[in-house]
Amino acid sequence: MQRIVCTQWGPPEELILREDPDPVPGEGQVLVETAAAGVNFVDALFVAGTYQIKVPPPFTPGSELAGTVVGVGPGVDLLQVGDRVLSSVGLGAFASHVVLPAVAVTRIPDELDLATAAALVQSYCTAWFALDRRTSVRPGETVLVLGAGGGVGLAAIDVARTLGARVIAAASTDDKLAAARAIGADEVIAYETEDLKARARELSDGGVDVVVDPVGGPHTEPALRALGVFGRLVVIGFAAGSIASLPANQVLLKNRTVVGVDWGAWAMQHPAAQAVVLDEVLAAVRAGELRPVPPAQRRLVEAPAVLRDLLERRLTGKTVLVP
Repeated sequence: MQRIVCTQWGPPEELILREDPDPVPGEGQVLVETAAAGVNFVDALFVAGTYQIKVPPPFTPGSELAGTVVGVGPGVDLLQVGDRVLSSVGLGAFASHVVLPAVAVTRIPDELDLATAAALVQSYCTAWFALDRRTSVRPGETVLVLGAGGGVGLAAIDVARTLGARVIAAASTDDKLAAARAIGADEVIAYETEDLKARARELSDGGVDVVVDPVGGPHTEPALRALGVFGRLVVIGFAAGSIASLPANQVLLKNRTVVGVDWGAWAMQHPAAQAVVLDEVLAAVRAGELRPVPPAQRRLVEAPAVLRDLLERRLTGKTVLVP
């Protein structure tokens, strides 16, 4: 098997490709031949040693994958060789073969190809958890999505549209705004050149109902100020590299709410509830309600370059690594 290995915390350029013997599944485990592994911002944080959970090197990064079961350990009855599956693994996905607990994998609907399935779990479960569970978006509400050209941003547009909301997408480049339009955004804002607060309020008749913010940095405060009465600011991440300091009076005014969304920690603490969220996402995909965009595909050996592109915000949508 081939796998990417982080031998020390640092920049992604220090990752190496290693050849190892194929692993063997044990009791209650399956061996999955990876077809594609999704690339996420958290993967770069693990490699840098800057994530809140620090994993001592050496380790293989990669938090989600899809592939085919090629080996079944003792005690596994519900899966068999040949099954197409996906999994959110936390670590270890950047490898050609991965041993996983059978309870941690989910069969893939026929409607999904393996590459799209590999890029689905992190972004879409985050967006579904944020908009359905944490903020209960209602039909007719207006949702402003920051970082709309990224994986979570595009998923948030798709989920908000599916829940019946009107969506305003904000992003930094024309290609990212075009991707947001393509997946269902009703309006777009180029927040590097336009006044985010003024434009969002103009497009929402005085104030948006929900802001989805996976970016942080200088855009969070004007987005907060763009909220209307009882508006909700959903804080998902800080891809811009800095954490905004918000004026508390802007939360008090108009009875606004700031909602934190750490889907990853919640999913680990509540696996049964997360299984329900994933089932709901997959059901919406099967029904044609959610329309995830097929990801860009790069080779496994390109993991360092892809993570660098992600950190520099040069990617649009999701990218997967293919062994």
